Amino acid sequence: MVLVLAVAAKIIVETFGLIASVVEVAFSSGNGLAFIILVAIALLLLSMCVRYIPHNRVGVVEKLWSSQGSLSEGQIISLAGEAGYQAKLLRGGLHFGYWRWQYRIHKTRLVTIPQGEIGYVYARDGEPLSPSQTLGRVVACNNCQDAVAFLTPANNGSRGQRGRQRAILREGVYAINPALFVVITLSKVYALAQVQEPHERKAVSQWQDELQSVNGFQPVIISRRSALPESAPAEGTAADDTIGIVTIHDGASLAAGELIAPPVGNDGKPDHDHNNFQDPEAFLAAGGRRGRQYQTLTDGTYFINRWFASVETNPKTVVPIGYVGVVVSYYGRTGSDLSGAAFRHGERVAEGERGVWERPLGPGKYAFNTYAGKIVLVPTTNFVLHWITGRMETHRYDENLRSIDLVTRDAYEPSLPLSVVVHIDYQRAPSVIQRFGDVKKLITQTLDPLLSAYFRDIAHRKTMLQLLHDRDVIQREALAELRRRFHEFDIECVDVLIGKPDTAEADGKIESLLEQLRMRQLSIEQLETYERQREANDKLRTLNEAKAQAEMQTQLTNARLQVQIAESKGDSELALARRQNDRTIMQAQTELTNTRLKVQMAECEGDAELARARRHAEQVRILAEAESQKTRLTGRGEAQRILQQGMAEASVLQRKITSYGDPRLFALTLASGELAHATQPLVPERLFTTSSGSAENGGAGHGLVGTLLNLLVAERSGFSLTPGVDQPEMKDIVEQLTRDSLNLLRESMKNGEVVTSDE
Repeated sequence: MVLVLAVAAKIIVETFGLIASVVEVAFSSGNGLAFIILVAIALLLLSMCVRYIPHNRVGVVEKLWSSQGSLSEGQIISLAGEAGYQAKLLRGGLHFGYWRWQYRIHKTRLVTIPQGEIGYVYARDGEPLSPSQTLGRVVACNNCQDAVAFLTPANNGSRGQRGRQRAILREGVYAINPALFVVITLSKVYALAQVQEPHERKAVSQWQDELQSVNGFQPVIISRRSALPESAPAEGTAADDTIGIVTIHDGASLAAGELIAPPVGNDGKPDHDHNNFQDPEAFLAAGGRRGRQYQTLTDGTYFINRWFASVETNPKTVVPIGYVGVVVSYYGRTGSDLSGAAFRHGERVAEGERGVWERPLGPGKYAFNTYAGKIVLVPTTNFVLHWITGRMETHRYDENLRSIDLVTRDAYEPSLPLSVVVHIDYQRAPSVIQRFGDVKKLITQTLDPLLSAYFRDIAHRKTMLQLLHDRDVIQREALAELRRRFHEFDIECVDVLIGKPDTAEADGKIESLLEQLRMRQLSIEQLETYERQREANDKLRTLNEAKAQAEMQTQLTNARLQVQIAESKGDSELALARRQNDRTIMQAQTELTNTRLKVQMAECEGDAELARARRHAEQVRILAEAESQKTRLTGRGEAQRILQQGMAEASVLQRKITSYGDPRLFALTLASGELAHATQPLVPERLFTTSSGSAENGGAGHGLVGTLLNLLVAERSGFSLTPGVDQPEMKDIVEQLTRDSLNLLRESMKNGEVVTSDE
């Protein structure tokens, strides 16, 4: 080095000596040549030390030699005037003092980052990276335009690091030293070709290709319709309405057992706010770790260094209406089981803990990180499951279900089509997922074998006809039983719908049986048809009778008036009206049915008058009974009077007979008295008797014949009236006397005519 400096000093001294000799000769000549020579010398000197840099370029200074010596080991850029590439750049304009024999100026274009693009920086000098680093730290160096600040230790003792940088360049024009920094853009690599080795150029080219393949030169755009997504969405999903899942490639590693890095920067400290991974230093200062992040990017534009973080776009998780999303989280702390000690199908935890979350997500869109967990959709509306071969609903839960094969008690082998309406309570959805994993496993691993076994057991106990006829009963019993069993699995059986059992063969035994049933049913329907026809004929006859009744309305009215008039005439006229009515009814029955209806209507309308007549008859009957009672009582009184009078007369007669001592004397006395006054023969040709008599001659029968009869009776009786005879014996004597008198009267009537008069 000293030798080089000595040689350079000798050349300079000789050059200036030559110039001095030329100037001396020019002035000694005494003409204008001296001035010209001076100007030429000045221009020569000026060209040796003045450099011009265009304004659209920068000059990279390469110092060929320096009194400060060469760069230290590991140093590429000179900071203290050492020989080598200098940290400071020459901007547009004239620059003096840069002698050509000492400095070489490399003119390069300014770094231009187009609008909407990102530039990446690679530093060729600086501190080495630590073992845990993949990118150089960000230092305050005016976006890599201040190489001195980049390479000079800051207040905290740190300076820029060589290698790929965490800092990125946004759109704009930058005066960057290409000897220190290599700037990679979409269309160009800004570097000083003289300082790059082939392997370095190859590596830079490879980085450019990698960034271009992941669309790294454009910002990350998360929106409802993402343009140029980093990675194609999964098959069957839309490319719009996405979220960004970030994977960090720098920083401390995750702890053992962790899969997802926890979110950082939400502690409220300004220097920890990494602005959605756009500030790598703030992210790392907040404790961020490398790996896939729990925090996601939602709608927006993000300028993220793709060397620091890669972004994968995934669709947002949509929980449709009629569903809830049960979260199975792979991230979070270990929580306490909320499902209870009796539930042994897994843990149910609170939100933010690892496991099945207790509260499901309602209908909506969620920026859910599918690497941190999964959302299992559980339908909360009623949905139908078909156990029917070749049929399934749009939800496809029943795509693996088939008709249930049965064997009946009478050895038929039908296939039973079945549909079941199922409902899952949204609050019990986490329990269902804990128990079965998802709804499809619930159906295929539990409901399918349960229903198949249940209906096969029913078929074994019933014949084919019973299976067909008792479908409604079987359906009701199955609904009650399946509701009970489904409740054990935290689901609800809303309804069970049983179809017609069938066989694969079109002409199987079941079809023959059904044909017989159809014929039997047809016979029943025919019987029902005949019965309906008979009822129709009855209705037709009734209609005809009604028509005839309408036609005979005049006669019906007249008959009704006649009945009313007849009923108003009293008991005798009512009887006559009834006889006439009876004759009319008999005539109507022989002639027309209409007359019978007329009489019936007349009787119906005459019920009121008949009731009144009956009440009148009842009144007459009561009056007659009263009159009869009066007559009976009067007769009884008259009979009592006659009896008393007869008894009195008998008592007088008895006393008279007693006074004579012998009844015959009394009879002779009477007879003699009668004969003395008699004007008629003793035995008349005609004898008139009368019931009337005066009280003086003893009443009826006190004529001559009567006296003789009395005497004859007394004589034939063979008794004598003596005092002291008892009254009962006297009665017997009188009765005997009466009988004898009657006999005598009959004998006398044989020879003559006896006329009896009531006068």
